[in-house]
Amino acid sequence: MDNSMEERLVSPEELSSDDLKKRVWKESTEFWGIAFPGIVARLTSFGMIVVTQLFMGHVSELDLAAFGLQQSILIRFVNGILIGMSSATETLCGQAYGAGQYHMMGIYLQRSWIIDGVAATILLPLFIFTDPLLKLLGQEDDIAKEAGKMSLWFIPILYYYVFSLTIQMFLQAQEKNKIVGLFTASSFVVHVLLSWLFVIKLGFGVAGAMSAFIISAWLLVVEEFVYIFGGWCPLTWKGFTKAAFADMLPLVKLSLSSGVMICLEFWYTSILVLLAGCMKNATVAISAFSIW
Repeated sequence: MDNSMEERLVSPEELSSDDLKKRVWKESTEFWGIAFPGIVARLTSFGMIVVTQLFMGHVSELDLAAFGLQQSILIRFVNGILIGMSSATETLCGQAYGAGQYHMMGIYLQRSWIIDGVAATILLPLFIFTDPLLKLLGQEDDIAKEAGKMSLWFIPILYYYVFSLTIQMFLQAQEKNKIVGLFTASSFVVHVLLSWLFVIKLGFGVAGAMSAFIISAWLLVVEEFVYIFGGWCPLTWKGFTKAAFADMLPLVKLSLSSGVMICLEFWYTSILVLLAGCMKNATVAISAFSIW
């Protein structure tokens, strides 16, 4: 056994109380240095949906119910698939980073954009034909009609997920969690301010709330693009390459299996919102379930 291994294997009896406290403090500091930015990123990313729903409540009861139905069923379904597919990016980028094959991370990222972009386009009819789809599932006509109008506003959000989720996995795999947390937090702050301005001060209603959502979401993507393309990832981003189109089948298989798994987990609570639409006072029930 080499000296470095002997130094690491220290029995509990050999540790003084002060040494143990120092080690616990060091481990905790390193852990939270990685975990806290990730927590901020997840909270603020999901928080943009929550804030939008909050301001929808200032527009009308029907719009709140329509948004709740939309985000709890379609957005949750699509988000689950794309988060799952993006986790394949995290797996492959993490393996490449650990193996020192940094150039492959940029290639995996580009492949993920292609695969996730195709998946999002396949899911696009769900947003175009939301009205008849919700009526087919037994939802009230007025809620389904309003959700159908609102669903077209979600199309830019659909493609925002394609880029944002994969880039976050790409950055986190190379220990750039603080950058991810900073970008998502700044985008969230902009979203709150724009929502207040468009809905409360200017009275733009649904258009204002959704415009604030779209602008702040794509602001996050632009920040991430600037960071990557601007030279802050010199080892892992070497520019666009044709290699991204080669050997895509393994990533497709991994992405699809991950997407189905996460999507099913997300749908456990979505079923409750869907069933709420079959109740007598569906508008209130859907709003309450979706907020909860």
